Amino acid sequence: MESTQTTARSGGNFLVNPITEASVFSREDFTEEHREIYAMVKEFDIERILTQKDEIEKFDKELSLSLIKEMGELGLLGIDIPEKYGGMELDKVTSAIVAEALVYSPSFAVTWSVQTGIGSLPIVWFGTPEQKAKYLPKIVTGEIICAYGLTEPSAGSDALAGKTTAILSEDGKHYLLNGEKIFITNGGWADVFIIFAQVDGNKFSAFIVDRNTEGFSIGAEEKKMGMKGSSTTSLVFQNAKVPAENLLYKVGKGATIAFNVLNVGRFKLAASAVGGSKNVIKAAAEYANERRAFGKPIAQFDAIIKKIANMTVRTFAADSMVYRTIGLFQKEIDALDKSDPDYYIQSAETMEKYVIETSMVKVYGSETSHFVINEGLQIFGGYGYLEEFHLASAYRDDRINQIWEGTNEINRQIITGYMMKKALMDELPIRDAISAIDHFMSNSKLENNSGPLAKECETIETGKRLALYIFNEALNKFGQDLKHEQQITEMLADIFTDLYTAESTVVRAQKIMGHGKHDKAVCSIAKIYTAEMVLRLLNMSLTALNGIYGGQTTPAVIDQLRQFQGRMMMQTDIINLKRNVAHTIYNHNGYPF
Repeated sequence: MESTQTTARSGGNFLVNPITEASVFSREDFTEEHREIYAMVKEFDIERILTQKDEIEKFDKELSLSLIKEMGELGLLGIDIPEKYGGMELDKVTSAIVAEALVYSPSFAVTWSVQTGIGSLPIVWFGTPEQKAKYLPKIVTGEIICAYGLTEPSAGSDALAGKTTAILSEDGKHYLLNGEKIFITNGGWADVFIIFAQVDGNKFSAFIVDRNTEGFSIGAEEKKMGMKGSSTTSLVFQNAKVPAENLLYKVGKGATIAFNVLNVGRFKLAASAVGGSKNVIKAAAEYANERRAFGKPIAQFDAIIKKIANMTVRTFAADSMVYRTIGLFQKEIDALDKSDPDYYIQSAETMEKYVIETSMVKVYGSETSHFVINEGLQIFGGYGYLEEFHLASAYRDDRINQIWEGTNEINRQIITGYMMKKALMDELPIRDAISAIDHFMSNSKLENNSGPLAKECETIETGKRLALYIFNEALNKFGQDLKHEQQITEMLADIFTDLYTAESTVVRAQKIMGHGKHDKAVCSIAKIYTAEMVLRLLNMSLTALNGIYGGQTTPAVIDQLRQFQGRMMMQTDIINLKRNVAHTIYNHNGYPF
């Protein structure tokens, strides 16, 4: 097969590069330090969070903030903060590991996540030396709590349409801010806020706002469906006097700050979703082994076996694509010159390279945890509906994950939108890849492809050509107006995400199998995911083509789709493979991968 690989690292590369050349970072690549930190956080979560979960969920501010300070003592508030300011400045993998390990109180986890992510990274990346020296040492210890104010009553996903204004005073000493922010996590507890406003009405910019700022007030705590132990308020600015030196970065650079920091929030959310999913699988497996019906444990019923397997396959896949994405970030950051005065700004801007993958992990991670919790609750039956079993609170807490950090609908538009940009601007060799589809379909085979997952690799590569084919048909029909065809762009986003996830899963499985660990189970997972992906891709492709052609799809197009189908359909015994996966979970009384 002719390679269409591009030498430049860029988001979306998976679509044009062969799976046999994919290098996927995964938890199997964790260092000893990574494993030690994971174990430390798990211990903290069990001993300090789980034992006080009920009190946290009753909105005990003092308890939550004291626990945040305990995390500061362990160094877990300074993972991304330079040592010069009291931090540890570890890698992005460590940030994700901590997010994954904090599973027992989502309310507390989100308080920590804002403190160490969107609430402080704008200062780490874009702050002046004076701003960093003033705020970061106290953020590291938990002495001050951070919050992030972007969303407004009339500007949620369309953040750049925010109406909050900032006008420089005549003496040049202050910016006067007017407007309102809503849904602010840590809002009632924070001492410092990252706030976005329009300077002179149209220059989207960011500011550091202190709690005691004149003209700034904090609204009442919101009554929420879940995350009841966290603080969520509105913020009101009425000629709020923000010192001019509290402008963050430059006037008009707010979007750079806002969206790059959200990319970090997205992968940490996905890592947290993975950790929660593993926790639910363990609880569901233990319950299924203990609960008896009709004279035997419900774990032996095929319907429960299917649920446990589906939960496991999705979680393994999410785990694989989340850490693959974080590995891409880290490789970019490692390539930067740390002595460069703009090192931290450049670190932030590397996030944009992989905005496609970041949106993918946010969507897939949040929808995986929702699926897993829903299935877990169903396995518990009536007991799952009772508060004492914690599945009910998990169900409520999890629901927000599909909304914040950009709704999943918006993230799907980002995925396809950035693919369009990369195609139209030739940032990826997508045109060349489209031109090479016919050559590939004429029985071309992958090079260096062997082993028990060889067929899955071939199928994924064919799926990429199908995705490129549908993408090309849509672009030819709609051009740049494709962005307005949101039902089609959502399907394209799901197709791209499925392929990225399948590739991540298969390559990780091959890595694990090469070390002789859990060979049978991980091979089964990779086969199940790929086989079921084929069915989803073919269904979405036909639906998208009918939409593109208004139900008048030509015989030539249908024939092309049949050719893809012929190469992609797999004779995979999904039912028995799922039994193998579930039995592995039962034997370990939890998720072992």
